[in-house]
Amino acid sequence: MDYNNETYDFHQTPIELCKLLIKYVPTVEGDICYEPFAGKNNFFNQFPLNTTNIRTEQRDGLDYTSYKEKADWVITNPPFCLNVGDKRINAFINLLEYFMTFTTKGIAFLGNDRCFASLTPKRLTAYNKNGWYIQKIIICNVKKWRGRYFFIIFEKKENNFIESILGSY
Repeated sequence: MDYNNETYDFHQTPIELCKLLIKYVPTVEGDICYEPFAGKNNFFNQFPLNTTNIRTEQRDGLDYTSYKEKADWVITNPPFCLNVGDKRINAFINLLEYFMTFTTKGIAFLGNDRCFASLTPKRLTAYNKNGWYIQKIIICNVKKWRGRYFFIIFEKKENNFIESILGSY
């Protein structure tokens, strides 16, 4: 997928919500925390001060694909849909899988019910086989958008918090 020719909708996560959500991310001193869709820095400004904090924002001329280093954590409210040519695609899964290629500890994404529903049994099984597991889901309300949102924290730490049954019945 070519990420360089995409546009995305721009929604700022409320600062007070960012302050609450960031407390759930188990960063430790010295971690590299990356915010790829920084917007107005609502999440980024809440990152712990004892971590190395990096941001990109397409509107500032820093596209997320320009960051080429490893990160311990990716923490963001990613665009849910991307315009690729004349198509709109579900960006949540594409971005999650992209960041899984170079993130060493965890990914924390804020997504809506459609994003959550895109975590199919087949996908979750594949993520688990690659060492990625959902560790925590924080449910919150953002009434100025569509209502219910899910802050989903994936870590490279095995568990059986969510299990999948493959097949359709």
